[in-house]
Amino acid sequence: MAITRHTSTIRRFLAGSSRPVWLAAVAALSLAASMGISACVNVAGYTQPSLVRVIDASYVAPAINVLVAGNLIAGNLGQGAITNYATVPANPNALISIAAATGGTTPLVTTHGTLLAGHQHSILIADNGAAANGYLVTILEDQQVQAAGGHSAFRFLNQAPRTGSVDIYLLPTGITLANATPVVSDLAAGAMTGYLSFTSQTVTLVITPTGLITPKYSSTAFSLIGGEARTVLIYDTQLSSNPPVTVTTWVDAGPSN
Repeated sequence: MAITRHTSTIRRFLAGSSRPVWLAAVAALSLAASMGISACVNVAGYTQPSLVRVIDASYVAPAINVLVAGNLIAGNLGQGAITNYATVPANPNALISIAAATGGTTPLVTTHGTLLAGHQHSILIADNGAAANGYLVTILEDQQVQAAGGHSAFRFLNQAPRTGSVDIYLLPTGITLANATPVVSDLAAGAMTGYLSFTSQTVTLVITPTGLITPKYSSTAFSLIGGEARTVLIYDTQLSSNPPVTVTTWVDAGPSN
């Protein structure tokens, strides 16, 4: 009702005014109204949620369900899976439970982690190598803003224990492996990089054992337009002595092309 009265007052005041002045007044009123509505939405005590996804890099775990504070956020996951983000309440000590998707409700492993308000996180599930049922759960903080203009940012997770440490190349068109320098050298199994920024262009992702130029993985060429922030999971396809590696790439922020 207050807005209606103000509108009537403006109409009387501008009865003899030109059209541009009238439009400017209406625009100002609309802005004021929108600001008033916005102020009503910001409820005192409101806390932004946390966005959480799951990266399953375990070789020995069965298909799994992942629960955060008792709520299922991902179900029936297998090795190499990266889920979309789920929205959960922020929590400085959130209970994270990993259970088999079938065959019982007893958790395979539980842990606690900090899930920050307004942040994006990944729950990384890997093997600790100590036992057949030993799992390692790590909470990662993901980049939530796109990379700088003309640049792309990639983070690499090496979860390929049979392959071991690797060199990672992003080969521009026309550049061969023999005369290229890796963007990441000697990334150990179980290790990860931070987000690495590089000039956006058409590239081919190639992964080799450290110091060698025989690829364990080579992608088709793909184009980067700038702004991409991505996570790249590297994992063995099997537990044989010399398996090839597989790569799963997921968008953290920016364009998805």
